[in-house]
Amino acid sequence: MTVALFEPYTLRSLTIPNRVWMAPMDQYSAEPSGPETGVANDWHFAHYAARATGGTGLIVVEATAVAPEGRISPFDLGIWNDTQAEALGRIARFLKEHGTVPALQLGHGGRKASTRRPWEGRGPVAPGDHGWQPLAPSPLAFAEGHPVPTELTIDQIAAIPGMFAEAARRALAAGFEVVEVHGAHGYLISSFLSPYANHRTDAYGGSFENRTRLALEVVDAVRGVWPDELPLFFKISATDWLEGEGWTADQTVRFAHLLRAHGVDLLDVSSGGNGGPARIPLGPGYQVPMAARVKAETGLAVAAVGLITECGQAEKIVANGEADAVLLGRELLRDASWARRAARELGAETHAPAPYAWAI
Repeated sequence: MTVALFEPYTLRSLTIPNRVWMAPMDQYSAEPSGPETGVANDWHFAHYAARATGGTGLIVVEATAVAPEGRISPFDLGIWNDTQAEALGRIARFLKEHGTVPALQLGHGGRKASTRRPWEGRGPVAPGDHGWQPLAPSPLAFAEGHPVPTELTIDQIAAIPGMFAEAARRALAAGFEVVEVHGAHGYLISSFLSPYANHRTDAYGGSFENRTRLALEVVDAVRGVWPDELPLFFKISATDWLEGEGWTADQTVRFAHLLRAHGVDLLDVSSGGNGGPARIPLGPGYQVPMAARVKAETGLAVAAVGLITECGQAEKIVANGEADAVLLGRELLRDASWARRAARELGAETHAPAPYAWAI
């Protein structure tokens, strides 16, 4: 019997060995200053290597900043220089050598940048403690106690697509086979999309066309340097969960049509993150219906994410055509070999390094 979760999946010329993928999750473990700022280290290597040897089909390496001020925390990874790219290349090579497709998420923290690590309280980091002044489409603080960000000028906005394109060039040279543009969770691109966070009155604010302008310019810039034979992903918050104030599922469907026309191959469908009085109905697979709607109404490939934990649950999502793949987050932190365990339980096979063959 065919197990959908472990069927290969092809996007452009790239074949991914299964549909169990790892969602990008920040490790907040790079050096915050000095020559090693934003450089992947042994922690990052061990973390991603373990999930590759565990049979994961594709790994999206955590949000990697396209500029120093784009880091979510001072301890985030970066890819604005060659030293950072070389360190990430070590990870990409290992993943490929062991049968996993290496992907890299490119991001900019926007008004949610310069924050403390989760285990240190998540609040803002002062400029004197490796912090900096965050940037945003509008001078609106993310939350109480956070600084009012500096509103980006038109010239500053014009430079952003080039930052993403240069990061994509470095990612390609480092050996990554997929890049994902981070347009979710209230970070820079997401905050431009959302009318809750974007109060601009120029060409980048107001109408749907204006609010989506920067995102499409970034996609075009990245697609312009990314090989035609390799896929491009885009991560989106399908809704802000802010009734009448924020980005909505209807806008996501409309935007997905545009992303597909601009060369995006797969939409990574999440939700929330722009702040405000959001009421999120958390539950197993709570974001899957949004991914399924995008897939059904636009024909764009989608990956579902959010409280997907059980093998049978993941198999049903893919087998029913609700998503083309599942992205596991916290469950892969709990169990690095989730994919190999799921394959055993479902009667399928997945890749494993020869020294682990005893455990298949």
